[in-house]
Amino acid sequence: MFSKTSEALVQRRARDRGTGFQPVLHGQEAHATRGFAKASSSRFLPLLLAAAFSVSARGAPAPLRVVTTIPDLAAIAAAVGGQAVTVTSIAQGHENPHFLQARPTYIVQARDADLWIRAGAELEVGWEPIVLDQARNRRIQPGQPGFLDGSAHVPVLREVPEGPVSRAQGDVHPSGNPHYLLDPLNARAIARAIGARLAALRPEQAAQFEAGADAFVRELDRRLFGADALAAAPGDALAAQLEAGTLDDWAARQNVTLDGWWAELAPWRGRQLVTFHKSFTYFTQRFGLEVASELEPVPGVPPGPAHLARVMQRMQDEQIGLILMEPFYPRKPADFVAARTAARVAVVSSYAPDTQPEAYFRLIEAIIAAIKGP
Repeated sequence: MFSKTSEALVQRRARDRGTGFQPVLHGQEAHATRGFAKASSSRFLPLLLAAAFSVSARGAPAPLRVVTTIPDLAAIAAAVGGQAVTVTSIAQGHENPHFLQARPTYIVQARDADLWIRAGAELEVGWEPIVLDQARNRRIQPGQPGFLDGSAHVPVLREVPEGPVSRAQGDVHPSGNPHYLLDPLNARAIARAIGARLAALRPEQAAQFEAGADAFVRELDRRLFGADALAAAPGDALAAQLEAGTLDDWAARQNVTLDGWWAELAPWRGRQLVTFHKSFTYFTQRFGLEVASELEPVPGVPPGPAHLARVMQRMQDEQIGLILMEPFYPRKPADFVAARTAARVAVVSSYAPDTQPEAYFRLIEAIIAAIKGP
């Protein structure tokens, strides 16, 4: 028969089995558990299994379960958390998260999550409230430590018409444009916000999460500015110069060569393009391009002949030769315009292709490649 202490331990872990902590017992705990299993009826087997898997093999805590609404956030969380997290994304890279519908699989993912990270700014307004309500997971409800709204940690562009906002104005986000992660400087801020929240949930691993966020930011800076610039100034200083619009002047004064993404798009600085939806605004503003028009007359409303005629006229007048669009929007309107303006249609997702730690970098590189063309 095992001791009262061991029995209490097993019962407590059985009660906590819904938390997802999954250790393996060792030494006296393991011996006591085996004795208890032999002396108990089979109705205790689920409790024993929950207890047996509540600690990792080396006594370390099980990974925090992170669920994000979009794959960009998942990729950043995976890079920051490393082996201390497991990460899944509700939306996939080929899907439009504006128009997802709540599914049982989403509810199951939310039910088991330790941390829910959303893009915010009403991107998920059509389905997130249902998922969180049906999940019955208090840890990840708004206002709880397990709920993180990325839009609260970045400057969000507010492209809201004056006066009352209604659905007649299209898919307008009163809280701002939710596609902020296409600005790499916002990705820096989000990585640090995720690291801080993971540290708050698991203080004993705070140093690991801080190091993960720092490593992600360093790699992003290297890809954005290049090694020569980072040898001359810290990444935060370079980001401040970019934010202020003085990066090129600073580099010229310091005789520093700028490389990476910033240099790749230098030939496109000041040039115009057309997009299907207001998805690439943060990207174009950060890299110095200009979106002349969208194929949608207002966000979320399919383009009609009169609007397309106006777009084509402007493209011809201003010699705009690129239409940038995502794969989940209909290709026909873009091809129609391109055939009459000699423009090139570049199709690229505005979301990360998967949830791997490097996926955010691949997203930015894919957009750059689409703009530059073959």
